[in-house]
Amino acid sequence: MPTYAVTGATGRLGRLVIERLLDTGVPATEIAAVVRDTDKAADLAARGVEIRQANYDDPLTLPGAVAGVRRLLLISGDTPGQRVAQHTAVIDAAKLAGVERVVYTSILKADTTTNPLAPEHKATEAVLAASGLPYTVLRNSWYTENYTDQLPQYLQTGAILGATGGGRVSAATRADYAAAAAAALTRDEDGNAVYELGGTAFTFDELAEAVTEVTSTTVVHRDMSATDLADTLQTVGLDAGTAGFVAALDHSIALGELATDSDDLSRLIGRPSTPLRDAIRAARG
Repeated sequence: MPTYAVTGATGRLGRLVIERLLDTGVPATEIAAVVRDTDKAADLAARGVEIRQANYDDPLTLPGAVAGVRRLLLISGDTPGQRVAQHTAVIDAAKLAGVERVVYTSILKADTTTNPLAPEHKATEAVLAASGLPYTVLRNSWYTENYTDQLPQYLQTGAILGATGGGRVSAATRADYAAAAAAALTRDEDGNAVYELGGTAFTFDELAEAVTEVTSTTVVHRDMSATDLADTLQTVGLDAGTAGFVAALDHSIALGELATDSDDLSRLIGRPSTPLRDAIRAARG
């Protein structure tokens, strides 16, 4: 019977967590990959990982997906407005199945931030606390990939647009967060634990400088108000709601809500987080 289960196991984070578990010596027979589409997990099955089909939106599928598991990594859902109900269903199933610990991927400073993504994470943390299950909360800052995935656009336009007001963001790569999740899942904890996770903080000016240095293409940062950013994003095709949402995320950075001095990430993974320039080089290929 598997010891560990990972939800969203064919997603970009979940797959990396399972690869990390395998790479650090966890036998494949001790890992269950909980997925919506089993066909997408064929490569994991070929490595000996047990594949369990479940859907956050179908609570009846969840008890069987976590049955017999000692520790569960609950990777947050990707549908805003539905996450609390989805996560609650998983937590209820975990309690019913006798899971010994739930590890949950939350957001940095979930209990204090104004970040528009935070309320559902804060609510999920409350559900965990009320469940009586031992838990570990991984409060992740931004993925570096939020920026490196936009390299083609940066290089084409020569600019990084933002409304961060010089604020810093403690981004780390998805692989760094996956390594932290694998470490948290396999380590023995006394009681509950909350980790504030983030890499070395940088400003958007420093991001532009790093992109320029790595690519030898001049890219500048153009900072503006959140209102102006939302208006600009609408001119390039975003609807008003999405543009306002993106601007609100940048405003959260301006308030310092996605920056942390915590060394929890480096302590969990046993090394410094991936440097920004290295992440840009990797994305550049």
